[in-house]
Amino acid sequence: MPVAIITGASKGLGRELAEALAARGWDLVLDARTAQVLKETAAAVAEHGTRVEALAGDVTDPAHRRALVAAAWQLGGCRLLVNNASALGAEPLVRLAELPLDGMRRALEVNVVAALGLVQEALPLLRAAPDSAVITLSSDAAAEAYATWGGYGASKAALDQLAAVLGEEEPELRVWAVDPGDMATDLYAAAVPGDDGARPEPGSVVPAFLRLLDERPPSGRYAAPALLEGRR
Repeated sequence: MPVAIITGASKGLGRELAEALAARGWDLVLDARTAQVLKETAAAVAEHGTRVEALAGDVTDPAHRRALVAAAWQLGGCRLLVNNASALGAEPLVRLAELPLDGMRRALEVNVVAALGLVQEALPLLRAAPDSAVITLSSDAAAEAYATWGGYGASKAALDQLAAVLGEEEPELRVWAVDPGDMATDLYAAAVPGDDGARPEPGSVVPAFLRLLDERPPSGRYAAPALLEGRR
């Protein structure tokens, strides 16, 4: 069975994507910081009959990243790496004039440095697997200027650039940066508490990610709403 590593997989989009891949027969290595929630998610995902390894930890910890890749190797390799774990930098979001520099560093460490570190750790397995791919979770804040989203958006813009360069340097892989669009997630609720506007559930955008895996378009940046509409 193909094996995927998914970070930030205990809830939201990470969990929904894990459920969808398990339903297709993928074995999974799942990461999140909250051990009990991750354990419950892993048990639910495993009901699809696939093997699921759940490792609680912080992706900024090199030892944790090595453990994730080692778990994938034990399952048979790694065909897909999904860098979904994200940090906002401040909760709730604040204007750049008030953004704590430690928060900015945390966003960069989680969203950029740890993502690259996990890619580096997993590359030998990805290179050895057929039709392998890396997915990095982007945001419209990486490309548009929204007040209070500067720190988070800057980190995601940096991640987009890393994904673009990785796609050039590893032509045998597919490297997709995906902007999922607005979603009703805990991350958004922490970013903008009190904003109770209607937003799609994370599961509604999963078909966009499955389309990428099925069609394997060139490496690049994609928007989930366009993929759902049949466009790229």
